[in-house]
Amino acid sequence: MKYKSAFDIIGPVMIGPSSSHTAGAARIGRVARSLFAREPKWATISFYGSFAKTYKGHGTDVAMVGGLLDFDTFDERIIDALNIAKKSGMKIKFVEEEAIADHPNTARVIIGDDQGELELVGISIGGGKIEIIELNGFELKLSGHHPAILVVHNDRKGAIAAVSNILAQEEINIGHMEVSRKEKGQMALMTIEVDQNIDDGIMKKLEQLPNVLQVTRMVD
Repeated sequence: MKYKSAFDIIGPVMIGPSSSHTAGAARIGRVARSLFAREPKWATISFYGSFAKTYKGHGTDVAMVGGLLDFDTFDERIIDALNIAKKSGMKIKFVEEEAIADHPNTARVIIGDDQGELELVGISIGGGKIEIIELNGFELKLSGHHPAILVVHNDRKGAIAAVSNILAQEEINIGHMEVSRKEKGQMALMTIEVDQNIDDGIMKKLEQLPNVLQVTRMVD
């Protein structure tokens, strides 16, 4: 892996002993919270590989819950995240998985409430950096370090172009974009990282497009 600066090696300003096991975990949890767009009522967090072996000692569990509470990596409340979650009524379950994941620092997060649920898989790749590699069964690559929109749509001709045209009209620059589908002609997921936050007006325009089923945003 190539690092752009010394801060990529040192890691972010953070609470906890490890940029990979603590800051990275907090960011995975916070991305899940951002995409869910509200505080979940329950969460099942499964750890794989190195995460499963050391999560208690490195505070990975505390950091992950801190992220679900929308705490940033440097927020001192992370230390007491489990108690804060309990007081707010959030039910937390941790699972130590024995299955071998492709990356040693892997977590599967399933969160929900009476309105719905969300499932994602995230990996901590070092220096506090993360990648979200799966969302509700769709494969993707989301860094969590930039504003993004995720568009669930019918796999039809013109669907991608329609979304791109709206962003171009609104002068929104796309930094990274990819499309994932489970089966040809069925549902698909557009993952689009952009250079600025998407406002409510643009969200409404995207939601009204033909073949678009759901639009979720992640703010910076």
